[in-house]
Amino acid sequence: MQIRDLPYPDPGEPDTRSGTRYLLWLGRGQLRGQLVTLAWGLLHFVSVMALPYGVGLAVQAVVDGSGARLAAAGGVLAVSAVLIALGDTMLHRTAVTNWITAAARTQQLLARRTAALGSALTRRVAAGEVVAVSTGDVEKIGWFVEGVSRFLAAAVTVVLVCVGLFVYEPHLGLLVAAGVPVLALGVLPLLPRATRLADVQREKAGRATELASDTVAGLRVLRGIGGEELFLTRYRTASQEVRCAAVRSARMWSLISGIQVLLPGLLMIGVVWYGIGLVGDGRIEVGELVTVYSAVMLLAYPLRHFEEIAMAWSFSRPSARRAARVLALERTAPAAGAAGSPAALPSGDLYDPACGLLAPAGALTAVVCGDPDAAGRLAERLGGHPADADGLPSVLLGGVALDDLTLDEARTAVLVQDKDPVLLSGSLTELLAVPASGAVAPEDALAAAECADVLAALAQASLDKDPMQAPITERGRSLSGGQRQRIALARSLVTDPGVLVLDEPTSAVDSHTEARIAEGVRALRAGRTTVVLTSSPLLLDRADRVVLLHEGGVAAVGTHRELLETEPRYRAVVTRETDEERLSAVPGVPAAAAPNAFDIEETA
Repeated sequence: MQIRDLPYPDPGEPDTRSGTRYLLWLGRGQLRGQLVTLAWGLLHFVSVMALPYGVGLAVQAVVDGSGARLAAAGGVLAVSAVLIALGDTMLHRTAVTNWITAAARTQQLLARRTAALGSALTRRVAAGEVVAVSTGDVEKIGWFVEGVSRFLAAAVTVVLVCVGLFVYEPHLGLLVAAGVPVLALGVLPLLPRATRLADVQREKAGRATELASDTVAGLRVLRGIGGEELFLTRYRTASQEVRCAAVRSARMWSLISGIQVLLPGLLMIGVVWYGIGLVGDGRIEVGELVTVYSAVMLLAYPLRHFEEIAMAWSFSRPSARRAARVLALERTAPAAGAAGSPAALPSGDLYDPACGLLAPAGALTAVVCGDPDAAGRLAERLGGHPADADGLPSVLLGGVALDDLTLDEARTAVLVQDKDPVLLSGSLTELLAVPASGAVAPEDALAAAECADVLAALAQASLDKDPMQAPITERGRSLSGGQRQRIALARSLVTDPGVLVLDEPTSAVDSHTEARIAEGVRALRAGRTTVVLTSSPLLLDRADRVVLLHEGGVAAVGTHRELLETEPRYRAVVTRETDEERLSAVPGVPAAAAPNAFDIEETA
């Protein structure tokens, strides 16, 4: 796998039973890359460890006055230098490829899971956690995946050096062979605590990220109510907690690093002290002592990869566990015994058995709900995107459960536009280039959404005065709230789905524009099923059918004018009457007799 081949056509089905199993799954998926990295790593490390032999041979040649052996030593050093350069270059290249490939595969899987779950994802996992997993965690996961092959190459090299030194000089080789396991395993008792500290740091960083994302998302509201300083103070506190946790974690890892330097130094002192005695007794040559000394000194290089893999494991294991938890989330599974997806998309009445809402086919149905959050959850359910596996029955379209459809089929059959639709950066032409039936032209959709003033503003901002090619910044920040809302509505109308669900589509526009939008949507969607969740009288008056939801169920059904006259609860939500105004319509009832709007019906 080469970086240029990313992204994967199919990233595969990950093993999400645990973080460790997910890391193993990633490693198996990159087995060829791991073996290539292992081979280049062995070439590089073995070439590095060949230097001591060349240095020892050269020293001994000088002592013996042998020019031929000195030349041979120079040849050994030259070949080692070339192989070191080649091995290091290719090792770095293949290791980074493994890193990026593992991170990219994880990001691709997360993106697919996010698209599949939609807004239900942030109901199950905090938004800050999702951001942390898709940014910092994927790098840590990639770090461990690419570090495994380099660690194996270093471990094999250390074993080969110990065996080689024992064969080359048994006395010193035995001392080195006894000391290397202590060097490699000496920090193991500290790793559990280092791992715990790293987990604490990551947990606090995730909370700080979540707090920061929530603050940024609501910054405009916070400024409006004067609460930004309060949230900034909270973020400062969370940031300081992350800093303190990072310092504690860094102290532990610095201690581990110090031990990794101290132990090889002690071994080197022992080798030199013992070796000088052997040279003095005439049992070994000076060149042999130099060779062993140089080998022990250079052993610190592959041994550093033992510390690195320990750090990579400590940081990647919780990251992989969090990634696996997100990837394990599933859309509500089809009902047991379902016959499978139908050959053609269903059509007909849209019915939610959980609350009793019925939207007849081909009609414009308005839904009034006093709780905006409940309206948002209803919109998700109508689109086949339940927020949680709460056991509620699936919404039916033409008698077919949306949960029994595939995700693509459900989104094709029912399109939901939520309260805060997102506009990606690009031109207006690109924004409206969405999968559509082709029956609605972009010009007609823009006209129905009353986008004439938006087009005029875009034309002024465009160099060629073409509003369709004018650039729109990310999330539509170059537009006002009302303009963004109307462009998003036009995009939904262009799609021309069988069922269109709009959640407060005109909350950011003035009443005159809202009235024209109501007429435009009604005319353009004639004969198509449309559900509008709103409390706007202008939209409600244009609906064929109005449904009032109260306490999770249908409380009343009729036209807007009928419900205004006959349903006090509907009138309370739509007209925003005060208690005094509502009670004035009930003769002889004092104000204290009706503490809330929904008691009026019983009093009357």
